[in-house]
Amino acid sequence: MKKEVRSDLSRKLIKRRKKLDLINQNCDSSQSTASHQPEIGKIKREMGKKIYDAEREKEILDRLKRKNRVFEGKDLKEIFATIMKVCRQSQIQTYRPSKPKDLG
Repeated sequence: MKKEVRSDLSRKLIKRRKKLDLINQNCDSSQSTASHQPEIGKIKREMGKKIYDAEREKEILDRLKRKNRVFEGKDLKEIFATIMKVCRQSQIQTYRPSKPKDLG
């Protein structure tokens, strides 16, 4: 491979890796969000609220859709659904409802 082509590919790789680094920062942000979930579950329990809050999740997804520049709508929704499922599970750990229906 010619040196010029190799150099161009190296620049492209570096550019893509920088974008991935930004994505990884978002993952760090998601981890930070997840770390608050047990406490949120505890507060919801004390308030008598259900873990699942469809309105809140829709609000968050709508905000993500507005900011999204990378993922197709269905892909973003799938990623979001997975993150929210994990967050709800984390809240359930501390929620300990008296009846399963309280989980929503």
